[in-house]
Amino acid sequence: MHAATIDEELDGLDHLEDVSDARQASLGRRLWDALWPKMAAVGLVLGFWQFAVWREWKPRYLLASPGDVWARLVEDAGTAEMWEAIGTTMQRSLVGFAWALVIGASIGLVVTASRHVRSAIGSLVTGLQTMPSIAWFPLAILLLGLTESAINFVVVLGAAPSIANGVISGIDSSPPLLRRAGRSMGARRWALYRDFLVPAAMPSVVAGLKQGWAFAWRSLMAGELLVLIPGAQSIGSRLNFAREFSDSEGVLASMLVILVIGILMDSIVFSRLERRVLRRRGLGATAR
Repeated sequence: MHAATIDEELDGLDHLEDVSDARQASLGRRLWDALWPKMAAVGLVLGFWQFAVWREWKPRYLLASPGDVWARLVEDAGTAEMWEAIGTTMQRSLVGFAWALVIGASIGLVVTASRHVRSAIGSLVTGLQTMPSIAWFPLAILLLGLTESAINFVVVLGAAPSIANGVISGIDSSPPLLRRAGRSMGARRWALYRDFLVPAAMPSVVAGLKQGWAFAWRSLMAGELLVLIPGAQSIGSRLNFAREFSDSEGVLASMLVILVIGILMDSIVFSRLERRVLRRRGLGATAR
């Protein structure tokens, strides 16, 4: 009977391998299942856009057609100015987000480590998160002028509270048993955070990073529209110049570049990081 049970278990393992091979073989199908809803959504938006152009809802110089905007994007992609603008904007976003990550994570750790600090600034962090980033720009311009520092200042203020709240939420929701286990193993203070609490809080931390990036990107775009630095090409400055000259194709092309970069950063970096963290903890749904 024991040998028969072992044979059944081995057969079950073989079956799991067959299922895994079948899933690998259906990679194309899974990619199609993931792509077609996005393609359908894009097609629907383009259809409504083209319909509005055909119905002449607005004059063509105010609302360009999808074909004209695509042609403008292809034309701009062949110029050095376009890539210089993308490079400047991405550099600003990465520098600002890096500072927001350091500051937000530090605040989150300090708030969860000290009851007095939580009482003093815990609600302030949430209040800062709800404050529109654009409201900081008048103060930033007064203090720092029309400089890169003014833009980075607002980007950090836009992203850091979300990152801090992600850390706070993740550590607060960690099981009390985990803390007791860490202390029983001799972990104290920061060792307890490093080896037990922070790893357990990673799903919430990554969610805070995603939200922080969204706020940073939005704050940066508002900053580039308001703070125009002479001689510095950026996506926001191109968008503003196109608006001043009533260049509908340029406006829509710049908006599409902003949208695509935001989607790519979320899909390639943050969503992938989130799936990896959840998968390592046996959480989340697996794609079929």
